[in-house]
Amino acid sequence: METGVLSTILVLMVLEVILSADNALILGVIVQKLPVHLRRKALFYGILGAYVLRGLALLFAALVIKLWWVQVLGAAYLLYIALKHFLKPEEAHAPPPVEVSAAHFWKTVAQVELMDLAFAVDSVLVAVALSDELWVIYTGVFLGILALRMLAGLVVNLLDRYPRFKHLAYVVVGLAGVKLLVGGWDKLAKETLHRPELALGLDKEAFSLFILGVLLLGSFWALRKPAPQIP
Repeated sequence: METGVLSTILVLMVLEVILSADNALILGVIVQKLPVHLRRKALFYGILGAYVLRGLALLFAALVIKLWWVQVLGAAYLLYIALKHFLKPEEAHAPPPVEVSAAHFWKTVAQVELMDLAFAVDSVLVAVALSDELWVIYTGVFLGILALRMLAGLVVNLLDRYPRFKHLAYVVVGLAGVKLLVGGWDKLAKETLHRPELALGLDKEAFSLFILGVLLLGSFWALRKPAPQIP
């Protein structure tokens, strides 16, 4: 295998994780509402669904990058759960249930898949821009998804050990919702309405770096107060 191919796969893998760092946090928040013994199972099914969705998204890249409504739908959900967390603090501090119904479990998995699809749009754009070899794109993106799910598992543990991380997580969730909403609007204005002057022109890379900065600074704040130890 050529060095150039290996480096492209590595870059795709790293970019998948970096661009979806907020995605990992969102997945952690979603599955934390499940009992501990079901969280890994939900993330596992999330991996399977993500492979299918990203695979189809890459295969039909020309169509997927025009799905502005997917990003708007994902943005609406993210903004909803972020606002709900801060406007209803009594629910925010409620412990996860000991048991949940099968319907509730699969609803959580479906929410994970919705987020995967919403974030897949930008992922496809980056992947196609870096390589025209389909197998190289698939390898890099799929390895990135696996790394992302491992990161999501670590996020769940952090949310349990450091309660302040939950508030930080929902701030990032809201910012990610804004990013998706603006991205969806820009796609609608440029590709459907053919009115590029209506696009807001948000620099996604710069905004992603801003979210990363919020996450890093907030992490220092969250790590200063661990959860009290239960004797």
